[in-house]
Amino acid sequence: MAKIKGVDLSEEERVALQKGQRDGKTFGYRQRCQMILLKAENRTSKQVAQQVGCCEVVVNTWLKRYKEQGLSGLVIRKGRGRRSILQKDTDLAAVRRAVQNNRQRVSLAKAELEQELGKEFGVLTLKRFLKKTVAATNECAG
Repeated sequence: MAKIKGVDLSEEERVALQKGQRDGKTFGYRQRCQMILLKAENRTSKQVAQQVGCCEVVVNTWLKRYKEQGLSGLVIRKGRGRRSILQKDTDLAAVRRAVQNNRQRVSLAKAELEQELGKEFGVLTLKRFLKKTVAATNECAG
């Protein structure tokens, strides 16, 4: 893979990146803005990687995405990561029935659900799902 030299930034792009570095919602986004700003100062990818705390390949990958997509390319897209085993829209009714039948024994509710849904999961997965759906229900009611 050819090395990416650097990037020329206009004044408004530089201001937008500085604002993103300062006020970005996530640490990763702020770090990616910093990478682009450092590369604009004609630093090598190795120098940027050492300063930011990653490897050269990561610096070059984010620089390439910035060149292709602009500032929106530095945002992690939705849909990444592992999908949850229990889905709110399809499994919620079955979970409610199983919990009502076995209010005091989560392990029994889990066994009943595994049989009904044909999915394998742990007790902690069920507890997390219940916690998440109760929190969402409370937000809607409040």
